[in-house]
Amino acid sequence: MRILGIESSCDETGVALVDAGVQGVPRLLGHALHSQIEMHQAYGGVVPELASRDHIRRVLPLTDAVLAQAGLALSDVDAIACTRGPGLAGALLVGTGVAHALGVALGRPVHGIHHLEGHLLSPFLSADPPEFPFVALLVSGGHTQLMRVDGVGRYTLLGETIDDAAGEAFDKSAKLLGLGYPGGPALARLAERGDATAYRFPRPLLHSGDLDFSFAGLKTAVLTQVKRLARAAPEGPATSRLADPLSEQEKADVAAGAQAAIVEVLVKKSLAALSDTGLRRLVVAGGVGANTRLRAELNAAAARRGLRVHYPELALCTDNGAMIALAAGLRAQAGLLATDAPAGRFDVAPRWPLAELASAA
Repeated sequence: MRILGIESSCDETGVALVDAGVQGVPRLLGHALHSQIEMHQAYGGVVPELASRDHIRRVLPLTDAVLAQAGLALSDVDAIACTRGPGLAGALLVGTGVAHALGVALGRPVHGIHHLEGHLLSPFLSADPPEFPFVALLVSGGHTQLMRVDGVGRYTLLGETIDDAAGEAFDKSAKLLGLGYPGGPALARLAERGDATAYRFPRPLLHSGDLDFSFAGLKTAVLTQVKRLARAAPEGPATSRLADPLSEQEKADVAAGAQAAIVEVLVKKSLAALSDTGLRRLVVAGGVGANTRLRAELNAAAARRGLRVHYPELALCTDNGAMIALAAGLRAQAGLLATDAPAGRFDVAPRWPLAELASAA
């Protein structure tokens, strides 16, 4: 079963072709991705209208590129999957609209897929796929959740953020340091040159006794430290005094300290989730899952405790079409997709809790 996957939930246009197989190992036949980072950098963040327009320009050329990689034609596609939500409404409408247009033209079924389920299942395309059941740590720009996963569509929420997600903490801390957009990867690179012990930042909810997260207070602590380090100009009237910029070493130390705080919370809560559930496997998915310090800390902790940690391939940590096609294929194998899904009539779900998807399984 060859499934064409289209992802357009935010600022990346992803298209991929996955052979779901028949109760076998899924294979990635073709994969293409366009990132809008350069376009949004001038604005310091994603501009929804610009994102939608760029998706329109990119999705069909990317589809052609994927089919060329696979050496196949559109007529060889058995089904089409697209991200139905969550995400930016306009961006979702582009990918979903194109998917249904193709479905009508080809007479193929179209399936709307949950963005986070795509991330959660993406390690099944890796060289070291997990086995059910496992605990999943979903960490991205807008989501931080711990889930118990007993099978496709069988998800139990264990804990989630009550305010900012881990990715937001990375991005907002980076912005306070003047690192621009996208902030998370820039902060991680800067942290490599810093001393994580130079400034002590709080670890919110680390000892709360539950599996929830909170990162808003960390952002405030970073802001307070940046202000403390900024030195007022010694001359001129008070109204014209400008804070001197932090030195590069000070910035690196703040970045390292903030990253260490985020990573420690994620690691400790993930280990607590494994302990509470009695499970021995952890899956880490989402853009923050590419963070090298997070991977190193989790791998070290897992090795000490005899646990297994699984990640998507680095190229599939960010939003991509492969995870959407894969999720559709795995749901089809589990009997969770209608075989006659109609093409041409659709909606999108900008706000779509993953727990709601599980309850409908």
